[in-house]
Amino acid sequence: MYRLLLGKVSLLSAGALPPALTAQAPSGPRRARWLAGRVLLSHALSPLPDILYGEQGKPMFTAKTPLWFNLSHSGDEIALLLSDVGEVGCDIEALRPRKRWPALAEAVFSAGERAEIAAASDDRQLAAFWQIWTRKEAIVKQRGGSAWQMAQIDSTQPQTGFVSHRWLNTLSLAICTPTPVNAADIIVERP
Repeated sequence: MYRLLLGKVSLLSAGALPPALTAQAPSGPRRARWLAGRVLLSHALSPLPDILYGEQGKPMFTAKTPLWFNLSHSGDEIALLLSDVGEVGCDIEALRPRKRWPALAEAVFSAGERAEIAAASDDRQLAAFWQIWTRKEAIVKQRGGSAWQMAQIDSTQPQTGFVSHRWLNTLSLAICTPTPVNAADIIVERP
């Protein structure tokens, strides 16, 4: 089972959480996203299981909870992918202009990924950039890695996980799962 929940950071970050959990939230600009993620998790699972952190900081449930999850955010959007099959990764990005995106693609995208962008019409190249970006990040996140490892990933080549992509209006969503699944087949829930 794979389950995808989407929400707004601005709304979810004000949601109710146990005081002990709220006290764990970081201060500063990451606080609202952290709180929104925990509220989204609590919408999916009640009571919310204990959460540990992997070597690269990836949150996970303890071994006594046979579920896996991954969170992603872009602007005010936040996504939660839940699984009872194994480790998952997801990335969501709003389709938006990005200064010097061609230089970034040149630095971290493979030749195959750059060719995918070049094959797109001029008005679709930025969308192709974001589609590849989200695929790469979903792969890295499923493995528990960090964004610094994106250059080592070629999303046009076979992976140990299964990668799929879906557009949700102007949001690019990619998921990486241990078993085949089409992102278009996953029901999107909004709490």
